[in-house]
Amino acid sequence: MHAPFHATVLTLYPEMFPGTLGQSLAGEALANGLWRLDIKQIRDHGTGRHRVVDDTPAGGGVGMVLKADVVAAAIDAVSPMDDPRPRLLMSPRGRPFRQEDARALAAGPGVVIVCGRFEGVDERVIAGRGLEEVSIGDYVLSGGEIAAQVILDACVRLIPGVMGKPGSAFEESHENGLLEYPHYTRPREWEGLSIPEVLLSGDHAKIAQWRRDQAIKITGERRPEILREHKLKP
Repeated sequence: MHAPFHATVLTLYPEMFPGTLGQSLAGEALANGLWRLDIKQIRDHGTGRHRVVDDTPAGGGVGMVLKADVVAAAIDAVSPMDDPRPRLLMSPRGRPFRQEDARALAAGPGVVIVCGRFEGVDERVIAGRGLEEVSIGDYVLSGGEIAAQVILDACVRLIPGVMGKPGSAFEESHENGLLEYPHYTRPREWEGLSIPEVLLSGDHAKIAQWRRDQAIKITGERRPEILREHKLKP
């Protein structure tokens, strides 16, 4: 049996963790040892009496920048050169994090996540420590902590044993290149709206086809670029 998924998060606000990761499926899996979470304070590696972690941007401008030497020291303390885990930097300029990224990470040994703050991180440490910049959307947060929790939640739920039924994850949005089909449950009628008859027919082939048709329709309406990417017609 291989070692459990090991996540290390570097942050100036360790008190923000485990946050949502300590609840529901992720929290139960953490308590049961299906994955491991270490939170490390970047300021422990700050310079001088006051543990300084940032400085003004070279060339002028507003805000502050996390120092290369401080961030590098924080990374080196938790992730030696032979650490096989990817190193991510939460950044609004990073490439979008996708479901296939979650699957790949969940199947690996874990991840090291650096949570940015202020105006960003000195560019030299990004290159010097092989940080991959990743974004969870086209907007700006106050820091990378919430984004890190989003990414870890997406990964942890895919770890074997975390979700109840092994097949549960494979019919969700983005798992098969489409958004998920609509769901219904009892009562059969609610406020004049009925469950589609096909779902009550007991004909599994027709149900499967209806679900796929609905998934393609919804994807075409809401995310047409996904259909184009997979060469499907709405």
